Amino acid sequence: MTTLIESEEHQALRKAVSALGKRYGREYLTRVIAEGRYPTELWQEAAKLGYLGVNLPEEYGGGGGGIAELSIVLEELGASGAPLLMLVVSPAICGTVISRFGTEDQKRTWLPGLADGTKLMAFGITEPDAGSNSHRITTTARRDGDDWLLTGRKVFISGVDHADAVLIVGRTEDARTGRLKPCLFIVPRDVEGFSRNPIDMELSAAEKQWELVLDDVRLPADALVGDEDAGLLQLFAGLNPERVMTAAFAIGMGRYAVAKALEYARERTVWKTPIGAHQAIAHPLAQAHIDLELARLMMQKAALLYDAGDDIGAGEAANMAKYAAGEACVRAVDQAVHTLGGNGLTREFGLASLIIGARVARIAPVSREMILNYISHQTLGLPKSY
Repeated sequence: MTTLIESEEHQALRKAVSALGKRYGREYLTRVIAEGRYPTELWQEAAKLGYLGVNLPEEYGGGGGGIAELSIVLEELGASGAPLLMLVVSPAICGTVISRFGTEDQKRTWLPGLADGTKLMAFGITEPDAGSNSHRITTTARRDGDDWLLTGRKVFISGVDHADAVLIVGRTEDARTGRLKPCLFIVPRDVEGFSRNPIDMELSAAEKQWELVLDDVRLPADALVGDEDAGLLQLFAGLNPERVMTAAFAIGMGRYAVAKALEYARERTVWKTPIGAHQAIAHPLAQAHIDLELARLMMQKAALLYDAGDDIGAGEAANMAKYAAGEACVRAVDQAVHTLGGNGLTREFGLASLIIGARVARIAPVSREMILNYISHQTLGLPKSY
C-alpha cells in the first residue's frame, strides 16, 4: 500500500533540498548555460550533502533510500529553478541498474563514486531508427573470445562529455533461439572505437546532447551488467526510475513557473487591482496547481511501488506519472508565460526558455503516444495496432 502523507523524514529532505536549490536558483543555472559549462558547484554541493546518492545502498556510500527520496531531490531543485538533469541518468538509471544487477566488483567500482559525485555515468538507449521502440535497437554485441565487440549508434545521449562511462543498451544473440535480446554494457568514455558528436539543439540546457558511434568497441567480459539472459527485466529496472524522475523534473519545472506567475499576479496592478484578483488569471493558475499536485501523487505512488519491489505495478504507475507530469508542466509553463504577457517572453523573468524545456517532458524519454499505447495494451487489455 502507498501512503498519501509524506513522512517527517521526507518532509525534512524536501525542506533541506529546497534551501540548497534556492541558494543557487535560476540565475545560477542561466549563467552556467550562457558560459557553456556544467553546474559543477551545485552538483558537488548536492553530493557533499548526500543528495546525489540518496537512493543507493549504504554499504556502497549511498543514503540507503530509494527513488522516492531521489525524486524529492530533483523536484525541489527544479522548483527552485536549478534542476540537475543528470540525476535522472547517473544515480537513478545507472546507479539503480548496477545496484540491482551488477557484480560485486561493478558495485564497488561505480556506486561510491556515483553517490559522492566523483563519478558520472550516462545512459545510451535511443537510436536514430529505433526511437521509442526499444525492440528495434540495432546496436549489437558479439563475442570475440572472452571479450565483447560492440557496434552501433546512439542519439540524444545527455552529459556524455562529463561522464566517465556510458551504460549502453545493446543486443546479443540468444544461442537457443537466434533472436536478439537486450543487454547492458558499461563503456568507458575514452575506449578505442567510441566517438561522440554534439547535436545542435534549440533547447538551452547545461547538459549537452550527443550522438555516439561505437565501431567494434572491444570490452572485457566484465563490462556486461547482470545476466546475459535477463533481458527486459534489467532494462526496465532502469527505465521505470527514469520515468519517475522525468515526472519529478517536470513537476519541479511546473512549480517554478507557477510560483513566478503567482508572484507577478500579486504585484502587477491594473486599474488599482492586482491582476491575480481577476478570475481569468486566478482560475487557470489554480488549475495548473491542481494538475501538478495530481501528477505528484501518481509520481509518489510509482516511486513507492518501485521501491517496494513491485516492478509491474511501478511500470504502469511510472508511465502514468510521466504522462501526467509532462502535460501538467506544459500547461503550467504556458499559463505562467501568458500571465506575464510580454514580460513572460523577456530574459528578465526567465520563463520563455521553459517553453521548450517543458515540451521535453512530453517527448522524452518516451512520448506521450507510446505511454497511451502502453496503458491501452497493458492496463486496459486492448489489442495492438502494430
